[in-house]
Amino acid sequence: MEAFDKALERVVTALAYLASAIIPCIFTMIVIDVSIRTLGVTPPLFTSSVVEYGLLYVAMFSAPWLVREKGHVAIEALISILPSSVQTALAKFMYTLCGLAALLFAYFALKLFLEAAESGQQDVRGVDMPYWAQFLPMTIGFFLVSLEFFMFLMGLRHYYSYDLSEIKDEV
Repeated sequence: MEAFDKALERVVTALAYLASAIIPCIFTMIVIDVSIRTLGVTPPLFTSSVVEYGLLYVAMFSAPWLVREKGHVAIEALISILPSSVQTALAKFMYTLCGLAALLFAYFALKLFLEAAESGQQDVRGVDMPYWAQFLPMTIGFFLVSLEFFMFLMGLRHYYSYDLSEIKDEV
């Protein structure tokens, strides 16, 4: 299982790097679009569509990495005052709930992806994009998020530190 977790880490990290590479591209496109507009010239029509897709890819490709790195909000002050047995039970319940919710979202995103790919529909805005391109990152991202939560559930890692000094020292 540890080998699977290491492979998952490599995939999640690679997607996070890809998401990080998309951000400066989005920034550059916006700066160019605004600069062209300021000069009184009509900017390219595709900028807003590509930026919207880029933001979706950034969010969905970075989400699994955020789970792995414990980057989401957790209320540890409340959890830390609970008895140890309750902390463990609550953590396992939350890992299960979050993993299943993410898996459910991945399932529905996959269904939408397959329907869109089969139909061949185009998302017609400033530039024609295949409609399935909006569901691909959701399928991948939510599936990987579910795997990350299930890794916590299996005890390979722990999401909560239960040590408030650790949180305070990192802030």
